Amino acid sequence: MISLIFLSAFPAALIIAALNDLYEYKIPNWVSIVLFCSYFIAGVGLGATPADLLEGFLFACAALVVGFALFAGKFLGGGDAKLLAACAPWIGPSALAPFLVNTAFAGGAFAILLIMFRKTPALPVYAHAPWLLRLHQRPKDIPYAVAIAIGGLLSFSQTPFFQLAFGG
Repeated sequence: MISLIFLSAFPAALIIAALNDLYEYKIPNWVSIVLFCSYFIAGVGLGATPADLLEGFLFACAALVVGFALFAGKFLGGGDAKLLAACAPWIGPSALAPFLVNTAFAGGAFAILLIMFRKTPALPVYAHAPWLLRLHQRPKDIPYAVAIAIGGLLSFSQTPFFQLAFGG
């Protein structure tokens, strides 16, 4: 039961980041900070070795470098880069491939849905939901935290801590 509490930080933070990005086109820094710090708390609570925690830290550092390179190239937003770096220790090398594939497919599907949504005329009901109007009127922006969250949630069962908690 306790392991479920420790593990819940990952999906909870991803859902908060995705919803916030969808509503405001921003991922608050506190979400990435909590996600990153909770990795170490969960690791200690689940009995991970110091080597496992160090590996996660180094993986996060590498992801931050790659994320900011993508940000510098204007392929990714700054909040998305920080979110990816905060997800990296949770994902670990063992679940990286499924995470990237799931995130890429989710991002592609979400982009297609957004294109279709933006091609339809804005409805008057959007005035009651300003986030929908914003989503409709920003043709070049994609709240990619939605895809990152979907990729993370779909890959969660393959992550090292999930495997540690449930012996998979």
